[in-house]
Amino acid sequence: MRRSFLTGNPDLVSFLGACGLFQESHLEMSDSKQQQQRKRRRKENTSGDGVGSIEDGGEKKEGAVKTKGLAEILTSLVMLEDQAKEDEEEVEKVNREERIDFEENHGKKTRAMMGYLSNLQDYHRDAEFAEGTRKRKARANALAATSTAAMSIGAADVEDSVLNSDDKDIVGDKAPAAGPQRRLWVKNRSKDWWDQCNSPDFPEDEFKKAFRMGKDTFDLICSELTSVVAKENTMLRDAVPVRQRVAVCIWRLATGEPLRLVSKKFGLGISTCHKLVLEVCSAIRNVLMPKYLRWPDDNTMRTIREDFEAMSGIPNVVGSMYTTHIPIIAPKISVAAYFNKRHTERNQKTSYSITLQGVVDPRGVFTDVCIGYPGSMPDDQVLEKSTLFQRANAGFYNGVWIVGGSGYPLMDWVLVPYTQQNLTWTQHAFNEKIGEMQSVAKDSFARLKGRWGCLQKRTEVKLQDLPVVLGACCVLHNICELRNEELDPTLQFELVDDEMLPDNGLRSANAMKARDKIAHNLLHHNHAGTSFLS
Repeated sequence: MRRSFLTGNPDLVSFLGACGLFQESHLEMSDSKQQQQRKRRRKENTSGDGVGSIEDGGEKKEGAVKTKGLAEILTSLVMLEDQAKEDEEEVEKVNREERIDFEENHGKKTRAMMGYLSNLQDYHRDAEFAEGTRKRKARANALAATSTAAMSIGAADVEDSVLNSDDKDIVGDKAPAAGPQRRLWVKNRSKDWWDQCNSPDFPEDEFKKAFRMGKDTFDLICSELTSVVAKENTMLRDAVPVRQRVAVCIWRLATGEPLRLVSKKFGLGISTCHKLVLEVCSAIRNVLMPKYLRWPDDNTMRTIREDFEAMSGIPNVVGSMYTTHIPIIAPKISVAAYFNKRHTERNQKTSYSITLQGVVDPRGVFTDVCIGYPGSMPDDQVLEKSTLFQRANAGFYNGVWIVGGSGYPLMDWVLVPYTQQNLTWTQHAFNEKIGEMQSVAKDSFARLKGRWGCLQKRTEVKLQDLPVVLGACCVLHNICELRNEELDPTLQFELVDDEMLPDNGLRSANAMKARDKIAHNLLHHNHAGTSFLS
């Protein structure tokens, strides 16, 4: 039907054909426009890609540089890590080697110590066995000797049980309840010299020459010390009698002879003599010093003032002070402190000493002593260290004078001579009177050293024991002076001590005025001498 319709309308067919042509042409134009748009888009894309490629190239170049830097950093880190690992391995290796060496050395030392310990134990076992054998033999010998002595001569003299190079002691055990007593036997020594001295018939002069005192004075000392130094007899030995103990000490102090000679004189061992000297000196210090060496009481002080004033014309003088030096062996500690430069220069021989400061009354009896300070200290420093100085600071010596030499400072209680140049007559006269009172102290110290020879030369006594020995010498000196024991003229000692002016010789303005007034009064009242004019 459709075909018949088209066939029957030719105009319609031609219109439809034209419409078809128009449609095709329109389609072709649309296609061409789309192609042009595509070409134009491709061109734009092409131009845009060129610019982008340039930018991408720059970014790629910068990225390459950064990548290269990072790579170098990573490489360095890797190398440092490798180096650290190598160092750590090396240290660990060294530590391992040192630990191995230490363990080997420790093992060697341990084995050596164990071997030494084993040898030491063996030695002690052998020593104990030998000691047991010796004791058994000693017991047998002691029993045999006891029996023989009991039948022949009876009990023999004995000595203390300390063994020394001269003694061949045989020590016995405790005796049983039944049977003969066991005794402690020692080397037989002669006591003839002491037996003669202890005899009532022994001459007084010879006794005094040996012990620097008469028999009565010696007996007095023994009676004073009996309660302290006496010992009781024991089963093993008889104690050394009190008189012999005191005699050993006094003879040693008087002569200054070595302990070897003391041992021979008294028939005792060296160690026994040394012990007896220290024991008796300690007893003298503890028992006799409070009685015979002390500051005077009021009544005695009044007498001392009167005697000094009668001697010099200077009132209120209660003592004359002096400091001397006692030679010693070079100590093991603080050697420089005890070095005595002045004695070394004078004697041309290295000298060490300790100081002995003393205050004496008009009779030369010590009323105060200060012992033991190093010999390098000058007199004024020794005075400042002494108990005398401390009591003076407490006001104990207000209103009185203690006369000293030029080595002491002028103080409210210490009166010393004028030491400046170009003295006046009044000052010369005053110094002369001070010198007279100073001579009392010097003469007393000279008798002290002359009577006790141990003070004249270096002694064997240890430094820590010297103050006890020197104190005992001062006490015995006082006893002899109080009992008018005259010193043998052959024992006179020349006292030489160098006095050094103190750095600060004037320490009190009041004392200066008081000294000037005393000097003026001496001259005004015709108490001053005239020897200074000659």
